[in-house]
Amino acid sequence: MINKIIKRALNGQELRKDEVLELFRTRSYEDISNMFEAASEIRNSKNKRIKLTSTVHLTNLCKITPKCKYCGFAAKTSSEGYYHSFSKSEDEILMAVKSVEKAGIPRVSCSGAHGYNGQHAVQAARIVKENTNLELLVNVGSDLNPESVKKLADFQTDTVCCNMETINIRLFNELKPGEKLKDRLMTCKMVSDEGIELSSGLLIGIGESYYDRVKHLFFLKEFPTLGEVPIMGFNPYLETPMENHPPCSLIEQMKTIAITRLMFNDLRITVPTPTIGPENVKFSLLAGADNVATVIPNNYPLDVKGVGSPTFGNLEEVVNTIKGLGLNPEINRVPFPVTELGITEI
Repeated sequence: MINKIIKRALNGQELRKDEVLELFRTRSYEDISNMFEAASEIRNSKNKRIKLTSTVHLTNLCKITPKCKYCGFAAKTSSEGYYHSFSKSEDEILMAVKSVEKAGIPRVSCSGAHGYNGQHAVQAARIVKENTNLELLVNVGSDLNPESVKKLADFQTDTVCCNMETINIRLFNELKPGEKLKDRLMTCKMVSDEGIELSSGLLIGIGESYYDRVKHLFFLKEFPTLGEVPIMGFNPYLETPMENHPPCSLIEQMKTIAITRLMFNDLRITVPTPTIGPENVKFSLLAGADNVATVIPNNYPLDVKGVGSPTFGNLEEVVNTIKGLGLNPEINRVPFPVTELGITEI
């Protein structure tokens, strides 16, 4: 049964909900291995290039109350995360994105906390697009309104991310008591209606069922401009209400990545290095991912804590991992030496 479903995916046929649920439920090592191989084959048949995305965290001063129960990003939520409050100045943002561009990383994510109606996102978009050639993803969740989305479009923002994380409304309300799922849904709709590429993904291992994941993945098909699906495995932060909740297993993250690839042949599947662990990047690629996020160059001028885990991926190590799998990291050519990668413009 599993092999028939995989064959249908390889032939470009759309999978049904019951088939996707069957893929999630399988525990056979052989079946799971076949899923990973098929997902990689689909990814490689389109392009063996792996996108790299760096990050700039704009502010951790989050005005949501009460805070999300797993958050270690907002000020005073966890000593492992960004415990002390910050808001990056324009000069700091510019310095950070310039260092990303100099390192040859083609894309940057600018993300921040809630409570600003997207104005900090618009400011970051202006800085990035007026001063660099970087591809830009903006991620401030549902902290956007029609005016700020329009301004992001005016600055030619490439992608706007609003992760729903789970569409199980009971679970969403329990873990994110200061937010409403409908606000995230409306933000995704605003982005799509504006014609901007939408990124929206799943946070897994938080208590959702396999059926929740299936419904979530099929629901994402409703957004016409969906171009990217992040898969994020839960990791507990100290001193948060979920500090004793078990982390999402690596195999569950790999299965979800692979199944997402079998469903979405052409979309970008993103794995942030903090959520899977920098040491496990290779497993996300073996499962069919094609974008590695939170990749930080050696010359990065700001302190970084990963979102979802305080760790993050070093550019040189990530590039070596990608090359070691016979894949091609997408690195821009730059007109000066990039010593940490050992490459220069010819």
